[in-house]
Amino acid sequence: MQNGLAESFKGRMRDTFLNETLFRNLAHARERIAARGTDCNTARPRSTLGHQTLAGFALDMTTAIARSTPRGLNDQRASVIAE
Repeated sequence: MQNGLAESFKGRMRDTFLNETLFRNLAHARERIAARGTDCNTARPRSTLGHQTLAGFALDMTTAIARSTPRGLNDQRASVIAE
């Protein structure tokens, strides 16, 4: 096993989705897999993230990071790099 996380994901994907779904063709398979990814990221809350979806958690994190960066800090960094 090279990567436990990847192996775990592949096993769960196969057990919960691929073994239970009949695909008409490759385009249908791609469509259904993309829809499942969107559903998992936007509609299924995770207990480890405080019962937020992945998309909601990412939005909260990017908002928090944006609020914690002082104004002008990026300008100061740019001037130091330019020197």
